[in-house]
Amino acid sequence: MKTRRRQLLLATSAIATATSLPAPAIAQGIKELKMVTAWGSPEQFPGQSSSIKRLAQSIDAMSDGHLRVAVYPADSLVRAFEVYDAVSTGVADMYHSDEKYFQSKSPALNFFSAVPFGMTTDELSSWITFGGGQALWDEVDAQFNIKPLMATNTGVQMGGWFNKEINSPADYKGLRYRMPELGAEVLRRMGATVVLTPGGDIVSALKTGAIDAAEWIGPWADVALGLHKAVDYYYYPGFHEPGMNITLGINKTLWDRLTPAERALIEAAAQAEVTRSLAEFNTENGKALKLLREDKRIKILRFSDELIRTFGTLSKEVLADIAAKDPLTRKVYDSYMRFLAGVMDWGELSETGYRDTRRLALA
Repeated sequence: MKTRRRQLLLATSAIATATSLPAPAIAQGIKELKMVTAWGSPEQFPGQSSSIKRLAQSIDAMSDGHLRVAVYPADSLVRAFEVYDAVSTGVADMYHSDEKYFQSKSPALNFFSAVPFGMTTDELSSWITFGGGQALWDEVDAQFNIKPLMATNTGVQMGGWFNKEINSPADYKGLRYRMPELGAEVLRRMGATVVLTPGGDIVSALKTGAIDAAEWIGPWADVALGLHKAVDYYYYPGFHEPGMNITLGINKTLWDRLTPAERALIEAAAQAEVTRSLAEFNTENGKALKLLREDKRIKILRFSDELIRTFGTLSKEVLADIAAKDPLTRKVYDSYMRFLAGVMDWGELSETGYRDTRRLALA
């Protein structure tokens, strides 16, 4: 990793030497913005790819062609897990990625992605937009010359694919599981061996037995990846990512040089894409779930109450430990948990209350 970072810094130096113009490149009043992503081909990552495409097109259209976004899939300009450093140092102008991948920079980044038994998409958007979350997020990412914005959301995720039935916490002991960050720490405390296999490698790892289980996103993305062809047991709910936010991260030096109108239109485009992406994931997840239910080989199962209680107990411990890492992470944690308590109370009366009565009324 140190070698790759040195390469990024050298590339930045070369760019600065080659031109006196500040990033992004400017020609006849047009600003060309390079967006690097953590995602590969549209076939493997349909939801992320369509969201990125819409976001880039919206910025172009809203600026009347003044701001043009060139999208670079993972490994075409930098590797998937190097997009944060690339934008921080100015090698690229913006990234589209899940920021919990970069928690080594700051543990607080987890709270702006997804945390175990945390906020759903609507709740997270409320906290960031009206509950003080954006100011805290700006403070965290500004340390690394990044301006963050919500850009894409997958909605509630699934619990994962397994090569055997899982009934109790004891079944996790020795289980080789693919899961990222805080959810992974919960499983480690249950005795699992956790790895962060890149998305494009999960299917082969399951088929060869390199791992026993893996989570990705939900029915649409999982089917596109081919997980349903690798193992038979599909569990819900995804306690670890109840509403995963994907970030549009922008080089802060560049952001500060943009005009107020340019910043406003990028913010508006990103906010609109959160709504569009969630709508697309919900629509396509419904279609993919129907196909999975029709496949008699696949068993769609709910985690047992015993497992959910264990996940919950350990999740609280993991979050408390993360909060103790540094004062800024503690400040983010306190804000997040205060907001969650209030919005969860309201949500159980409104959304959950309505859904329960709807099922009863339509039975």
